[in-house]
Amino acid sequence: MGKLDNAFSSLFETNMGISSGERVLVFSDIVRSDENLPEKELDRRLRLHCTARDAASFAMKKWGSGLFVEFPSVAASGVEPPETLWRATFGERCLEALKEGGLLTRLLLKKTSPDDMVRAAEIVTANRVDAVEIIIAMSNNSTSHTRYRALANLAGSRFASLPHFDPEMFHTSMAVDWKALKERTARLVEAINSADWIRVTSPNGTDMMICKEGRFAGGDDGDLTLPGSFGNLPAGEGYFAPLEGKSHGVMVIEWSPVRRLDKPLVLEVENGVVVRIGGEDPYRLKLEEKFAQDPNCRNMAELGIGTNDRASRPDNVLEAEKILGTVHMALGDNRGFGGITSAPFHEDYVFYRPTLSAVENDGSLRVIIDDGKLL
Repeated sequence: MGKLDNAFSSLFETNMGISSGERVLVFSDIVRSDENLPEKELDRRLRLHCTARDAASFAMKKWGSGLFVEFPSVAASGVEPPETLWRATFGERCLEALKEGGLLTRLLLKKTSPDDMVRAAEIVTANRVDAVEIIIAMSNNSTSHTRYRALANLAGSRFASLPHFDPEMFHTSMAVDWKALKERTARLVEAINSADWIRVTSPNGTDMMICKEGRFAGGDDGDLTLPGSFGNLPAGEGYFAPLEGKSHGVMVIEWSPVRRLDKPLVLEVENGVVVRIGGEDPYRLKLEEKFAQDPNCRNMAELGIGTNDRASRPDNVLEAEKILGTVHMALGDNRGFGGITSAPFHEDYVFYRPTLSAVENDGSLRVIIDDGKLL
């Protein structure tokens, strides 16, 4: 028996609720030749790719289905995956229909109109019999905030997203008490949904007012057993897409998705978008490039709160944003979970020892996290 067989069993049976006869697709990405990665990060990326292949093989041996798809890494989280993955997911007939009139091209470029999305939804729904039932996304960059993922869910696929995953997480944040996590996350979501505004402060100088008017928080609790389910693994957060054009304040970023910054960056937010960046860490250049590429990358896309008591790693954003009592805020795309902003970018930033208060509908203040302790 392989060293991860028990972990794979839990993934497919507990998290995905696999049934006999269901089709499984696992995908990962290949490190591109132009990616200049530190040795530690390269090692993780190679282990991630191997683990994805092993997961597909395990599913094939145990349930008779385990298609593995690989492709060169895309430029950033939120960028649409290549046509190869779409074809494996939705089937030949669906892809040919999406190609008519250039619809697939516009989907891949995230240049679709509302009418395009209606037509794409109609095509995917009409061909849902050809779509895979279970998708395990083990590419390094996230496909969570893509049209591909949204349409896969519309076809009924159950979608587990594991971007930036380290296989060691199978022994830590994936070994959580899933029942207790689900209950804790539900209580948090209920508290958040009573508020119109959320205030977040932290000792590093972060002070943000996040507008929740008309938006509803959801919970990512690792239960992906229903058709069309979507979530991160490891799981453990409550989250929502802030109302565009309203949030304001200052975010002091100390961590990128993969490392602690040499010097913090200060992001000033007005009317729901980043308007200024202060600080000299090299990561600033990446943000400025993204903002220049598409102004929607400046959008305040998400507020999330960690609920996983087995998560602990600050150097990996996938696990860091799930750490019990942390807060994360994201920029860029939020169309996939209640927002209206489309961008070829979605990136989360984690804040430690936060104090988070809900401004209730009657104007009163309710503290939900106090200095990193979930109340």
